[in-house]
Amino acid sequence: MPNANLSLQILPLVAEDQVYAVVDKVIAAIQASGLKYVVGPLETTMEGDLEQMLNLVRKAQDICVEAGAGRIVSIIKIDYSPNGVSIDEKLSQYRP
Repeated sequence: MPNANLSLQILPLVAEDQVYAVVDKVIAAIQASGLKYVVGPLETTMEGDLEQMLNLVRKAQDICVEAGAGRIVSIIKIDYSPNGVSIDEKLSQYRP
């Protein structure tokens, strides 16, 4: 069982009409990681090894800079347990 969940909300300071395109690039990097993830309207939650997810946060910052962001605000939430936590345990009662 994975050790942690990490939610990332990333706000690249780019032109308003470019924000979604930059965020889409970050989500593509999360998809490419192979980690389980859920995209929400305000943040993306990942499940897996904490160090791997923290490295993805750093990669997200780099993606934003490469896309022209002069500044990036990131809000991160981490739920960690040595016994493991999962997205499913949090959401299963709300899904059909």
